[in-house]
Amino acid sequence: MAQVFSNRQQNHSEDNEMRTIETRKNIEAKKSFMLFMILLLVIAFVLVTSVTGFSQQQQTSDESALTPKIGIKGGVNISNLYTDNVKDENSKVGFNAGLFAKIPIVTGVSIQPELLYTTKGAQLTYNNILQGSGKYRFNLNYVETPLLMVFNITKNLNINGGAYAAYLTSVNIKDVDNNGDVNGVRDLNAENFNRFDWGLVGGIGFDIENVTIGGRYNYGLREIGKSGSLSGDLTQNSKNSALSLFIGIGF
Repeated sequence: MAQVFSNRQQNHSEDNEMRTIETRKNIEAKKSFMLFMILLLVIAFVLVTSVTGFSQQQQTSDESALTPKIGIKGGVNISNLYTDNVKDENSKVGFNAGLFAKIPIVTGVSIQPELLYTTKGAQLTYNNILQGSGKYRFNLNYVETPLLMVFNITKNLNINGGAYAAYLTSVNIKDVDNNGDVNGVRDLNAENFNRFDWGLVGGIGFDIENVTIGGRYNYGLREIGKSGSLSGDLTQNSKNSALSLFIGIGF
């Protein structure tokens, strides 16, 4: 009996140690990303204050002063889920679309809130005798609200950074064969996942008059799954990761 109790204590101790190591890794990853974002914003501030003569693309050639804009935007997501690290072979393609506003504060600096519908998730490749070969696409569909600070470092080039909050609207798994045909779609209960997600955002953009072309990385800080169901338990330690490429038009 004493030996059994001792073994249980040892297993419990090992489990706690593994959880502690995983938590430390996640904390270090978050710290590294936050330090990168702070450095990016500091560099942007220095560049903006030193090259204000170039930072004029907040206004178009038809405008005589800095003017707030609203616009539409859309593009593609290359998304994945991560625990300790992201595996590129599990990335999947989705999309993002919605509205944005760009509100100048001073020359070269703007605030940009957005309202987007965006699809994230991951995929897993299979190859067996019964099913053949194909991919399972795990789709997480969100309404997302990024809030960004935008710094024009030259007339046409800007860098941006901030945070996002998102609400999960639906979840499904698609079985897609190698020809791109969808063999089946299974809807999952969104209540088995954390409805709210949040994280950090950083990227670059290229401005030409009212058109913006850019790329952005989204780094999720909240685990997407919650305990109590198989699908929630399987994704309990996973977080969102997405590279977004987009084009926007302001009015």
